[in-house]
Amino acid sequence: MRQTEKAYSLAEIKELRLKGAIYIRMSTELQTESPENQERQIRAFAQTYGIEIVKVYADLGVSGMTAEQREQFLALIDDVDHNHNQFNIVLYLEESRWGRFVNSRDAEFYRMLLERKNVLCHPCDKPLTLTNNIADRIMTLLRDESASDYCRQLSQKVWVGQCNLVTKGYRQGGISGFGLRRMLLDEEGNKKQELSIGQRKSLITERVILVPGPEEERAIILKIYEQFLSGIGETEIANQLNVRGVKNFFGRHWSRGTVREVLTNEKYIGNNLFNRTSSKMKQKSKPNPENEWIRKEQAFDPIVDTELFYAVQAIYRERNKKITNTELLKGLQNLYCKQGRLSALLIDEAEFLPPSSVFRTRFGGLLRAYRMIGYTPERDYKYVVINQNLRTLHAEVVANVVHNIEKLCGRRIPVDFENGLLELNDNLSISIVISRCYSPSSGTLRWKICFDTGLRPDITIAVRMDYSNEVIQDYYILPALKFSHEPMKLLENNAGMLDSFRTDNLDYLLHLSINIPLDKAVHYGRHHNNHTY
Repeated sequence: MRQTEKAYSLAEIKELRLKGAIYIRMSTELQTESPENQERQIRAFAQTYGIEIVKVYADLGVSGMTAEQREQFLALIDDVDHNHNQFNIVLYLEESRWGRFVNSRDAEFYRMLLERKNVLCHPCDKPLTLTNNIADRIMTLLRDESASDYCRQLSQKVWVGQCNLVTKGYRQGGISGFGLRRMLLDEEGNKKQELSIGQRKSLITERVILVPGPEEERAIILKIYEQFLSGIGETEIANQLNVRGVKNFFGRHWSRGTVREVLTNEKYIGNNLFNRTSSKMKQKSKPNPENEWIRKEQAFDPIVDTELFYAVQAIYRERNKKITNTELLKGLQNLYCKQGRLSALLIDEAEFLPPSSVFRTRFGGLLRAYRMIGYTPERDYKYVVINQNLRTLHAEVVANVVHNIEKLCGRRIPVDFENGLLELNDNLSISIVISRCYSPSSGTLRWKICFDTGLRPDITIAVRMDYSNEVIQDYYILPALKFSHEPMKLLENNAGMLDSFRTDNLDYLLHLSINIPLDKAVHYGRHHNNHTY
């Protein structure tokens, strides 16, 4: 059913005999509302309005910052999208249960997915009137933003707290590693017990530190350092350990990578490191520059002498520094001849080569390095090829738009081809972005528009590709005053307001480039007010 401007009375809503679904979410943080309490309160709300509950969706122990790991939430969206639902309203306790999305617009996006299928979404902490006035919309958006802001503030507070604990010498997550163990401390700093793999502290006042492991493991660590400094490579060290039947921390065989981890991790000299990588707010993990690392030196009892450790690091620095691009490619060619194939893992395990990350940095990616030695991987790199084609298309679209505008105006248009930024009439900046098409498991088509937040243009032209990502389907001309610079998700058919910015061509944009004298502006506007571009 659809919402209207009219507010329905309780009796009128009961007469509609709505059928509803319940959505419940409880995150991993301590909750004041258990799943049972949420369901009980929602059912009481439904009974008040005469709504028959026909299905329950529940995500337990899942964060609300994204939809990716919320199986039941995605099942709800999918059921409605494929018309498998027997309900016309979804009830949830309050807005934060729908989600504390990092981008508050995601909450509205998922509500719109349901509403375009005539399924309403309603929190039980406000009366049900079935209205769709602007005041209700604004209040809902404010609640979404409040839930999102709560996540941002909580994330920042947690991060600051973790940094503070690191500087005090306490361990913040992660395994201990070979030769070390995790020790649980009480609130007074007294040792309680050694934690095994998978065990966690149970009290908020407890802390975890690293302590030296069994003596035989510590002796192996020192032997690894001595062998490496004597000229024995990581692979040979790993082979010797495997022949002797020594297992690594996870009970598996040693490899070049696991030996390298022992030789390069500062925890073996007692240093506590944090923030080497970050993935705040459920975002993709990224490495941080070393000046952003949080380091507490001598936080734990060391296993390896400091001078011994830094002597090893000097070897690694010298090894990576003196290799030229030609030598890197020659080594890559030798590895290919030896193995018959190439991969990041094989490169990382090769004794005579630096890590695969060096090839990515030097050559702009492993695929480019492979091509330079004439190697074609067996794996399907269609996704990578599409991206490369879209980058070429982006330059062509920018050039085409600039050409048409210059032809219409009879003058040169300033443009940054690398970023796709145009300057019209010295007062209007336009950014052109490509929106590739992708299809999730449901089989429907989706697009994502990523705004260039660094350029901050007045208008963004989103070039939407078809399902093959080879042909332009249409364009969205999006003014910055109307849209934020957060990524935007598109469907095959979008809400009326959003699709009002869609166009099959860029003729409308070309007319924006025309300078009109002020005394002719009114006449020009009257002459064109019946035209649609």
